[in-house]
Amino acid sequence: MPTDTSPTARALRTLEILQTRPGVTAGELAERLDVTERAARRYVGILREAGIPVESLRGPYGGYRLGRGTRLPPVAFTEPEAIALVMAVLDSPPAAADVNDLVGTALRKVVRALPENVGRQAAVLREHASAARDRYSARPDPATTSALVAAVAARRRVLVTYRSEPGNEWTTEADPWAVVVRHGRWYLLCHSHRADAIRTYRIDRIASVEETPYAFQPPDGLDPVTMLEEHLGSGWPYLTRVVFDAPLAEVAPWVRAPMGRLEATADGCVLVGSTNNPAMYAQEWLASVPFAFHVEGGPELRAAVATLAARLAAALGDDQ
Repeated sequence: MPTDTSPTARALRTLEILQTRPGVTAGELAERLDVTERAARRYVGILREAGIPVESLRGPYGGYRLGRGTRLPPVAFTEPEAIALVMAVLDSPPAAADVNDLVGTALRKVVRALPENVGRQAAVLREHASAARDRYSARPDPATTSALVAAVAARRRVLVTYRSEPGNEWTTEADPWAVVVRHGRWYLLCHSHRADAIRTYRIDRIASVEETPYAFQPPDGLDPVTMLEEHLGSGWPYLTRVVFDAPLAEVAPWVRAPMGRLEATADGCVLVGSTNNPAMYAQEWLASVPFAFHVEGGPELRAAVATLAARLAAALGDDQ
């Protein structure tokens, strides 16, 4: 029988449910374990036999709960959970698999603490699997990330020192609405008081964070991921405006959110946004869109596209 469906695994799963959902009923427990109510009660009995006090209360607010002062055993993993944990680490920046990296050392401790029958395959996977570096990913400083998450949870304004890609540095007060992870990069979605506008800051470029005593209220119905996508292509110093001859529905799948806002026109569509790196915008983003386009602005993007066009034309040499 697979480890994750064995009686021991289900008993441990029962303990986990009791930890997170005190007052769970036998019916709810059975549903979560995918067993009958009778079997669910049996797993509760196994925990009691192991010396873990599980109280059973009757009435409309009754159910199973752990006894007061219960000292719980260490976290237990099934073999699939342990393997999934290692896969998640390997899927992060390659440094995470390094024994000298914070995540790498933490993973090593977790694997070593697992029972032999559970951790064996996880250890083999960690030792023999490799990950190629994602040049777009960037892991921020854990202390900085922790400070921002704490401010988000406490709804406290922060004083942030930020360093842009060109090397410009400034300090601003910001209301930290959310921390969002997108394609290997960590962002702070916030309202910048310096710009008096919504901003998305890469956390790996935040040099310092200081929580202030001032409270804030995030927008009602905030969807951090959607709002981040909408604002990644705005607020940068170089404006962009690109006109496509193809319909919006055909161009849209090729346009990434940071490229700007795509709008329909009478003859096709137009992409309006901004960037802090016109060369990258031209070489990596526009060049990958398989439709004819015309760059109306700004001058920095037009210059970057002209440079790219000249380089590609030169590559053909005398064979033109």
